[in-house]
Order: sequence, then C-alpha cells, then structure tokens
Amino acid sequence: MTARSAPPSAPSSAPSSAPSPLPPDDEVALGPEADQESVARKILLDQLTGSARSRSELSAKLAKKGVPAAVADRLLDRFEEVGLVDDQAFARAWVQSRQPGRGLARRALAQELRRKGVDDEVARTALDEVDPEDEVEAARALVRRKLRTVGQLERDTAVRRLTGMLARKGYPAGTCFRVVREELEQLGHDTDDLLS
Repeated sequence: MTARSAPPSAPSSAPSSAPSPLPPDDEVALGPEADQESVARKILLDQLTGSARSRSELSAKLAKKGVPAAVADRLLDRFEEVGLVDDQAFARAWVQSRQPGRGLARRALAQELRRKGVDDEVARTALDEVDPEDEVEAARALVRRKLRTVGQLERDTAVRRLTGMLARKGYPAGTCFRVVREELEQLGHDTDDLLS
C-alpha cells in the first residue's frame, strides 16, 4: 500500500506571531473600533501641549482626524468648562505676544485672530487692552530697525519703504507717516513736505 500524501491543512486560527501593522498607541488609525471619545481627548490634549489653541482650531483638527461633530462638540464644551479651552485667554495671550514681539498693530492682530476662528467680540476685548502709545512705540521700534538698511536711500524712497512696512503690519496711514516723519527728522531730514 502506498502512503497517501496528507491533504493541505486549513489555515490556522491561532494568533499569528507576526507584528501588527499598527503601533498599539495609534488609536486614530484603528478607526471606528477605537473609542472615539478617547481618541478625541488624546488629540485635544496633544494639541494643547505646548501652546494654547482656539476652539475653532481644535474643532478643525478633530474634524480632520475624522472625529464625529457631536463627540467633538461635547468634548470641546467639557474642555471649556474646566478651562483648558478658553478663547478669551487665547486671544489675550496672542495679542500680548504678537504685538510687542512682531510689532503688529491692532488691525493685523484682528485679522490673525479671525483666521484662528476667534469671535470678533472676543478679539475686540483682547485688542482693547493694547495701549495706543505702546502701539506707536512698537511702530517706532520697527522704523528704527529698518532705518539701518534704508537710511542711506533717497528720502522719498525711504519714506515709501518705511510706510509700506508699517502698513503691512496693520498700522493706519496717519500713524505710519507720523512715525516715519519723526524718525527721519531725528536723522536730520527735512520732512516739512511729508503728509502727517
């Protein structure tokens, strides 16, 4: 009698020792099987580590990661209740860091806050804390720095470059010309014919 070859065995249902294609902590990649609220909470905490964010920014991040809107809204409401998400505090901190640091005027700061999704009324409250004299001093500091590179140019060219720079930073025309005129006078330029 000849021995018959054994039929091919069926695939084993025993767990494979092959590594999982996903790292165990990548809950987002597990999709609907993962607890959506835990995933969303982890995303929020990761986003808030290191810097504050507006509610709108966090909501957009959750949507991008596929978190359902109802889960996102519920968690964002909870984070607001405990003070982890606070658009008023975010707007104040944004203004306090960007106004002196970048020399931005209120108008430019308002545009940035709008892009961050901060409500106009909340932004206005934060912007009202900017002292108008501090804003003028920030403009003056910008002009003084820029004068190092444009101070040797013909006066009208220097005026155009300096006022253009201030306008891009959100300063109104009156402030631009006033500050530029005063700083050029300090350097001995005749500015009687410049608009104020």
